Amino acid sequence: MKLSGKEKASYGLGAVGKDMVYMLSASYVLYYYQDILGVSAIAMGVILMAARIFDAFNDPVMGVIVAKTKTKWGRFRPWLFIGTVINAIILYVMFAAPPSLDGKGLVTYAAVVYILWGVTYTMMDIPFWSMIPAFTESGKERENLSTLGRSCAGVGSAIITIITVKCVELLGGGSERAGFKYFALIIALLFIVFEVIACLVIKEKSTVDVDSPSVKDMFTSLVQNDQAMAIVIAIVLINASLYITSNLLIYFFKYDIGGQTWTNDYTLFNAFGGGMQILSMMIFFPLFRRFMSAIKVFYTSFIMAVSGYALLLVQMIIGVKNVYMYFIPAFFVFMAFGMLTVLTTVFLANTVDYGELKNNRRDESVIFSMQTFVVKLASGVSAFIASLCLQIFNISDNTDAAITSDASVSSLMGLRMTMTILPIIGLLIAVFIFGKKYILTDEKLEEISEKLRKARA
Repeated sequence: MKLSGKEKASYGLGAVGKDMVYMLSASYVLYYYQDILGVSAIAMGVILMAARIFDAFNDPVMGVIVAKTKTKWGRFRPWLFIGTVINAIILYVMFAAPPSLDGKGLVTYAAVVYILWGVTYTMMDIPFWSMIPAFTESGKERENLSTLGRSCAGVGSAIITIITVKCVELLGGGSERAGFKYFALIIALLFIVFEVIACLVIKEKSTVDVDSPSVKDMFTSLVQNDQAMAIVIAIVLINASLYITSNLLIYFFKYDIGGQTWTNDYTLFNAFGGGMQILSMMIFFPLFRRFMSAIKVFYTSFIMAVSGYALLLVQMIIGVKNVYMYFIPAFFVFMAFGMLTVLTTVFLANTVDYGELKNNRRDESVIFSMQTFVVKLASGVSAFIASLCLQIFNISDNTDAAITSDASVSSLMGLRMTMTILPIIGLLIAVFIFGKKYILTDEKLEEISEKLRKARA
């Protein structure tokens, strides 16, 4: 039985809330603790990387726990609800650091709450994406739901990138610290509401009896599923490339472009980029799919992204200050990443069928626990690289520099190179690995689906 429009809408709403929370943490936790509270950039980089190493053990275990769960509410929804409520509370606490803390106390606080945030986000993220192959038939319905989920997640991310700085400014009355505290509270409440709606409306429909793998079985399945491993490596590189840019973007506008109205330029740029990313997922991706295969769209997106980054670097070097000129490279970069986000989810969902045929085990939760881990790993790696950039090139909270754009030439050049050259390198490595390893073409997927139908019959 196909998914109803109500179920699709509820799932999409859940994706919006989920990525609003994720983007707030991924894009602004470094800025909040380093630029506002004064924690050293290198300390924050170590914290973010350490949290991701911890997740290397936590995420796969959570995938096994979800796979073993059997309740009258299903396998996924209990964890989706519990994880959402706890994660929302931790999100608020993370952006509401007590004013009395400083020095080592503040560093300890940042480390503890960020690790707790990662653990609780995993509790709800794994079951959320695991619902795609479990609730849909292989083929077009799965691709459509993946596209919907990622498109709505893109909407959530875009909302945060567009409104955060201005909302913080408004809610804080001139105090960024207070502004982030109240803004995080609002986002946390919306997060709970959206996920509760998803839990109430969506019900599991998969008739596949999923065995509960041990941790050993899980790692064995992942190693044997070469297609899943190829995609998760690509996801790490793609997301790390984007997150490096997004983590440093606020510093580029604050210290490079500068001026009294840098927040307006930053908000305007994010509004344009977020809009392009949403359009790419909801309109341009389906349009491209009419004329070419998913794999060809994948390569097209890479060409667009690399071209956009190259143009962005040229504009930075020649000293472009007009924000509207940066819309040109932003068009290519955000358009590409929007389509790549959808495609990697579709490709990863396809590897579930491939793994079932190859290994005689259907491991939705195991496979999608890897997606959760690698996306957060990419976030940690990119945040660490961004923190190194800030430390090495001495880019710190300096109100005069922000207003007059008076940072040193070498510092600004280091910022620009980190924002563009490193993402280009990451993308080129990702496309090389994908081209060498990924074999699940549309024809191959049809063949796999037919074999699975016969086996299940």
